[in-house]
Amino acid sequence: MFRSTAPARPASAPARAVTAPADAQTLEIEPPRHLTISYAPQRDNAPDGGEIVWTWVPYEERDGRGKDRPVLVIGRADATRSYALRLTSKPHDGDRQYLSLGTGEWDPQRRPSWVDIEQLYLVHDAGMRREAAALDRRRFDTVAAALTARYGWKRG
Repeated sequence: MFRSTAPARPASAPARAVTAPADAQTLEIEPPRHLTISYAPQRDNAPDGGEIVWTWVPYEERDGRGKDRPVLVIGRADATRSYALRLTSKPHDGDRQYLSLGTGEWDPQRRPSWVDIEQLYLVHDAGMRREAAALDRRRFDTVAAALTARYGWKRG
């Protein structure tokens, strides 16, 4: 099931420019039954497994608002889209749906980050704003292990 995250503008919300075409927007999706998690970071201006990239992501309230934020790419969905999990700098110690990633070059302020393993997004290559960093293999493997335990997904 796909849910469009195109930023429809409520009357009280300020206008926000959207640069990606409608068919290239980031979508929040239900976790699929089968998904292959892969680690293959490569600086090539395309989202690759293990990279943290920036894209437009809706707020949790799903009211049409959102913002550009970092997401962790966990694998390719097809030739033009990748699966990703959103990151946040809001502390979530003890919250089982979040894993601590620590700090990294994806955040210029070097704030600790958490990855939300319950919200999955489909990021179109054209909807990616920029590559921010590659997560090191050890931290990626921790995320992959949590996703495998939760959803039964395979690792590639």
